[in-house]
Amino acid sequence: MRQIEWPTIAVLVFCYAAWAGVVAVADRLGWAAWPLLAVTLTLFSSLQHEALHGHPFRNRHLNAALVFPALNLLVPYHRFRALHLAHHDNASLTDPARDPESCYRDPAEWQRYGRPRRWLLLANNTLAGLLLLGPALYLIAFWAGDARRIRCGERDVAVAWLLHLAGALPVLAFLAFHGRLSLGAYLICCYGGLSLLMLRTFLEHQAARSVFARVVIIEDRGPLAFLFLNNNLHAVHHRYPALPWYALPGIYRRHRRAFLALNGGYVYRSYWQVIRRYAFRAKEPVVHPLLPVGG
Repeated sequence: MRQIEWPTIAVLVFCYAAWAGVVAVADRLGWAAWPLLAVTLTLFSSLQHEALHGHPFRNRHLNAALVFPALNLLVPYHRFRALHLAHHDNASLTDPARDPESCYRDPAEWQRYGRPRRWLLLANNTLAGLLLLGPALYLIAFWAGDARRIRCGERDVAVAWLLHLAGALPVLAFLAFHGRLSLGAYLICCYGGLSLLMLRTFLEHQAARSVFARVVIIEDRGPLAFLFLNNNLHAVHHRYPALPWYALPGIYRRHRRAFLALNGGYVYRSYWQVIRRYAFRAKEPVVHPLLPVGG
């Protein structure tokens, strides 16, 4: 019987206040409003991640209500929830056929791709390419896939989008009546928020025989660790997905040696180290290296 997790509620209040403040005075902030809003939307995505994992309340409907306003207009919360919880089937991590968040491609699919699509995916496999192209490639595939699912009668997908549209209404109303930012500029900020989020997801997982060797630890303690709500300690999160964000650093400090043994030393000191190493260089191949053609 855990109590209400007040740190999460405090960050959520701060996030909503920051979002409303930036949108309301965007004209006075000038171009600075765009990165500030993108950062705020990234933090909101991290809070949605907390909500779908059962925080700050034990009741999933209360948690969903806390993140009901669709601040990032591009991805429905309930679709994010369904896909991310499927991703937490650790046995299928990185398998492009079973892990909805896998960054790899199936070898048989890769052989069917034309040269332009291969070029885009190879460019997207560097950090700079991912930050620029990644949100567009993800959104096109995601929207097209959900459109097919709705046409095929998948009711839960349709309901998720209807709820998303309902959650978008107060956001659009605030933009219309109190905002100092055009809808086009706001959508660019939403794209930027997804791009910044992909800095976290860039190398969260790698192809490995051992399940827990597939999940990274990034020992960052700076602003990005807060922005991602300590999900940079990703191996800890996958091992204990029910832990709130503020408990992850303490668990990791007490059991660092055990976690690094468990994940085979798949660790980076900071996001700055990741940026220096992989800004213009691929970390791994696009095709899953452990799957045979047709596997």
